[in-house]
Amino acid sequence: MKVAVVGATGLVGTKMMQVLAERNFPVTELLPVASEKSVGKEVTFKGKTYKVIGMQDAIDAKPNVAIFSAGGNTSLEWAPKFAAAGITVIDNSSAWRMDATKKLVVPEINAHILTTEDKIIANPNCSTIQMVVALNPLHSKYKIKRLVISTYQSVTGTGKKAVDQLFNERNKTEGEKAYPYPIDLNVIPQIDVFLDNGYTKEEMKMVNETKKILQDDSIRVTATAVRIPVMGGHSESVNVEFEKDFELEEVKEILSNSDGIILQDNLKDLVYPMPLWAHEKDEVFVGRLRRDETQANTLNMWIVSDNLRKGAATNAVQIAEYLASKNML
Repeated sequence: MKVAVVGATGLVGTKMMQVLAERNFPVTELLPVASEKSVGKEVTFKGKTYKVIGMQDAIDAKPNVAIFSAGGNTSLEWAPKFAAAGITVIDNSSAWRMDATKKLVVPEINAHILTTEDKIIANPNCSTIQMVVALNPLHSKYKIKRLVISTYQSVTGTGKKAVDQLFNERNKTEGEKAYPYPIDLNVIPQIDVFLDNGYTKEEMKMVNETKKILQDDSIRVTATAVRIPVMGGHSESVNVEFEKDFELEEVKEILSNSDGIILQDNLKDLVYPMPLWAHEKDEVFVGRLRRDETQANTLNMWIVSDNLRKGAATNAVQIAEYLASKNML
């Protein structure tokens, strides 16, 4: 199994190699790939050092699968070239997510829709992934009508420059800035650019991707995405209105028995999800479950997951694992 990691020197690319190693994906040959300015740099995988190669060299090497985390423009330019060479691309950017001809996949929910014809597969947005993992088993039982979402997102979602900004501010050191305002001791209610409707691109990703993954355009979704000065994972407050009523104990039982979810909902012992606990874990953590007392059939949830792992690298590797298990690579 020859595997290319495109964007291997970035925050998510590095995490992808870590996850491939930890999950013992059957890599017989690793091809770390990056932009021309990074060619020749060295990365480490399973204790061995590899030199970074360029895009065309990676295509010529004919990997079975290429996991991309190199930005939307790079994916738009290069993913079709890899696919044309018969290489399956799993892309972590937003480039292909809403393309009607491409599958948007969270393995716990819809890996079964993949076929050998799918040469470019989209990995959803980090905030969307963790939310739909938690919502899908409840949607199957009670059918979701409406979602009201507020996110509390880690600086790691922006990348290394944002992490550096946070710690530079904390250490009172000058440095490059990822955000237009300080992030330490602050909250920034903007993730990505603003669109004509007043929402950000990140917020609209959650609206559109949720409907596509759950295959239900009737779900009404509204979101506010906020950047906070934490590491370890994204947190979300989600208010869910269902068509059918529910019992809280049954909701807890459904979530406890669903793949990829860990229920942390013990108020007596102050047990609830936090980025501190989610860091470097692959699961989605759910807690603070309570009925919305102002509206029928409505549930409040608190959902936390490591955005670099399940929100990006792990989800992509799980897609590759599914394809490998079905002899589709």
